[in-house]
Amino acid sequence: MTVTLVLWASAFVAIRHLGPDFSPGALSLGRLLVGSLCLGVVALTQQRMPRPTPREWVSIVTIGVLWFGVYNVSLNLGEHHVDAGTASMLLQISPIFIAVLAAIFLGERFTTYLVIGLALAFAGVALIGTADSSSGNIEVLGVVLCLVSAAVYSVSVILQKPLVARLPALHITWLACTVGTIACLPFAGQLVDNTRNASGSSILWVIYLGVFPTAIAFTTYAYALRHMSASSLGVTTYLVPPITIVMGLVFLDEAPPAIAYVGGVLALLGVAVARRKPRPKAAVPQPEEAARVHG
Repeated sequence: MTVTLVLWASAFVAIRHLGPDFSPGALSLGRLLVGSLCLGVVALTQQRMPRPTPREWVSIVTIGVLWFGVYNVSLNLGEHHVDAGTASMLLQISPIFIAVLAAIFLGERFTTYLVIGLALAFAGVALIGTADSSSGNIEVLGVVLCLVSAAVYSVSVILQKPLVARLPALHITWLACTVGTIACLPFAGQLVDNTRNASGSSILWVIYLGVFPTAIAFTTYAYALRHMSASSLGVTTYLVPPITIVMGLVFLDEAPPAIAYVGGVLALLGVAVARRKPRPKAAVPQPEEAARVHG
């Protein structure tokens, strides 16, 4: 997972770097097209192709549209308005969304910890949204777009968990990435125009995004999800923001405004509180049992 986290952290920096050269939709399509081709070459060499059930196909298509399509376009556009480090911090509130979705759709109850954590997390988000907004470093629109990415990521993780229990992680990632590529085809004209005007190094960065943070990192994440719970795996992604911030300083010479760090810590504190489980109440012994104990 360490390599996956580094690759995903680098993706935030690469997206920010490519902002002037590629529109959000064109960058999404270019990245997914490269990723889908790389995954397809490997997946099609496997001796046995899995056959998803109709219900599994619905989940795969939904993941492809949301996680690979909406997530990428929204994040790419969001990073036109916020720096890479801030975007990575905002994405880390996704466990809050997962907990809320589990409470709504899976029958898990809203605990006091969840309510308090939710309040803390969104107080942190609000703090990030107001950080140096007057100087243009962070705009509310960028915060909202990053939250959209976090929300669709959360939905997709819940949908993907039962899939990886039966289907190979490689094939799930390839199929979902291909669906996302198809969903982004309306941006094909922009991709052609942007590629024609972009520098060779920028084109190489798009290829990098497709091969490493998309094809490799998403596949290894799906594989890890098969062997870990979604919530436990989500905790490991908390390392992404500090890695992203360091990379942003080195390669982009930018960092989140000071108050955004406070908001990020507050948001992560909210996630930690929301993940706490209430202590089970001690069983009260019945009168007969108490008599036996003291007799």
